[in-house]
Amino acid sequence: MSVLEADRVGISARLGDTRIAVVRDLGFRIESGRILGVVGESGAGKSMIGRAVADLLPPGFAPAEGAFRFLGKDLATLAAAERRALLGRDIAFVPQEPRSALNPLHTIGRQFDEHLAHLGLRSAAERREKARVHLASVRLRDSDRVLAAFPHELSGGMCQRVLIAMAFASDPKLVIADEPTTALDVTVQARIVELLAGMRRARGTAVLLITHDLRLAARICDEILVLYAGRPAEYGPAREVFERPAHPYTRCLQLANPPLDGPRRRLLALPDHMPSLRALASASGCRFAPRCPARNADCAVEPPLTARTNGRIVACQRDPSVMAPPTLLEEKFAIGAASAPVVAVEGLAKTYPGPRRWFGKAPDVEALTDISFAIAPNEFVGLVGESGSGKSTLAKVLLGLERPSAGRVSVGGIDVADESRAAREARIGTIQMVFQDPQSALNPRRRVADIVTQAMIAGRRHASWAERVARTRAILAQVGMSGDLALAYPAQLSGGQRQRVNIARALCSAPKVLVADEIVSGLDVSVQAQLLNLLRRLREERGFAMLFISHDLSVVRHLCDRVLVLEKGRIVESGPTGAVFERPASPYARALLRAVPPDDLSTPWRPFAENEEAVA
Repeated sequence: MSVLEADRVGISARLGDTRIAVVRDLGFRIESGRILGVVGESGAGKSMIGRAVADLLPPGFAPAEGAFRFLGKDLATLAAAERRALLGRDIAFVPQEPRSALNPLHTIGRQFDEHLAHLGLRSAAERREKARVHLASVRLRDSDRVLAAFPHELSGGMCQRVLIAMAFASDPKLVIADEPTTALDVTVQARIVELLAGMRRARGTAVLLITHDLRLAARICDEILVLYAGRPAEYGPAREVFERPAHPYTRCLQLANPPLDGPRRRLLALPDHMPSLRALASASGCRFAPRCPARNADCAVEPPLTARTNGRIVACQRDPSVMAPPTLLEEKFAIGAASAPVVAVEGLAKTYPGPRRWFGKAPDVEALTDISFAIAPNEFVGLVGESGSGKSTLAKVLLGLERPSAGRVSVGGIDVADESRAAREARIGTIQMVFQDPQSALNPRRRVADIVTQAMIAGRRHASWAERVARTRAILAQVGMSGDLALAYPAQLSGGQRQRVNIARALCSAPKVLVADEIVSGLDVSVQAQLLNLLRRLREERGFAMLFISHDLSVVRHLCDRVLVLEKGRIVESGPTGAVFERPASPYARALLRAVPPDDLSTPWRPFAENEEAVA
């Protein structure tokens, strides 16, 4: 008997007086001890599956047809109390944002205790010991310290492990993990994946893994379901779906993701985005056709879900092999190695004073120690390392937001320690920041033109509104956006468009250097490909240098000429990207690279040590 089965499930949403099908023809089975990966871009309907199972659909959304069966029982026929009793006990959830799922006002111990009490454990001592055991099972060894901590005192990876321990505390039959590794460090990602795979093997739990990472899903899942606009595009054994995709959308997701090894190739960037709810109301034929590079006249009629050999189901009659093969990158950027560097860092150190306590003072925190490097004109340099390694602190020093404790830092020949007005204004035109989260970086009450042209009114500059709108339209055209959006507000833009506005704002003053801090973290691979292609094109057209901070090693390899590896505030390795990735000299760089699953599924993945069992 399947643990969870979706039988032709449909979900509709209300738009005015009309109901629109947002999920259709959804069908799959998850057996005990197996993992099903659900893959697709934002808006594909992935998270809607977990919400429907938990009976937590958003207002206006409702089941339309079909059934979810849990251990053979139709969930829709259960009484509300009986269905609620399943959640947290037989059906557990691991959310995407661990910090928002944990109460910031309560310690981990109190929250774990309440969860175990809900499961029926009456003794407080028994609950305490049980919490210790479960935290140890997810490799949180100092369990007493973790239980006494508040969520903000733990890293994102530790919070995610706490939630996994709580999810498995009831020995559930099914765990639904919704993007549990998004935006985490590569080593933490690998550890979370290893925990899910290991606990699945040890306890026979069925896992529904929702992710936008097709490579990761192919590595740890037994089956993969690829969703597009709420309808299955492809379903089948994970290895076959990854190695021999039968739907053009699956192939496009592969080609949008930069490889970690082999020749560097151009990324396929899908145009536009997933159809909106309003677009679905008038959609006809294949919903992927407007973006599909393999479309033809037959796509005017929606293809049926067709069963093929070995349990595969495909919603397309076209063979992805008709798509043009990927082309290799031609490196044609002229790096000004003979010129004076635009960024020069010599012996940089940054120390933060320790917090004061009742009895004395805590030791100072050395965030950066003896940092030295240079960036040549038009050179892209990657900066990699785990959270807490000092990447963001280094960026703040370069931008003049933090003062060095020791050493010298110059940007465009200007010392960042120079706090004169002339030096500050010169830095505005020399170095700019592209922030990680455009949602919080862009003022929601200002129009795009107001945001993009902030540099035109900084200092002694006094540009007119007409000049600013004209400048905005010109820059928006350079970043691949319509000039009509100059008067739009951030809320009217998609996530990819907001990040393009973020880049446009940084380019307004024609800087010599950009500092990009995790700007593609957590984005769909299609949007990520659009932005990476955009940065390469802008580099060719405008000629600027960039310090590119990222935890995604595949992206760094694709984009950067050189890479700096930062561990605990020190540069432990640096050099040309290809040389560092192919022959890492430091143990830390080798550990980071080992944590990324290889593109070739026949290569065993051992993220943490050469002698560990492969994750699969």
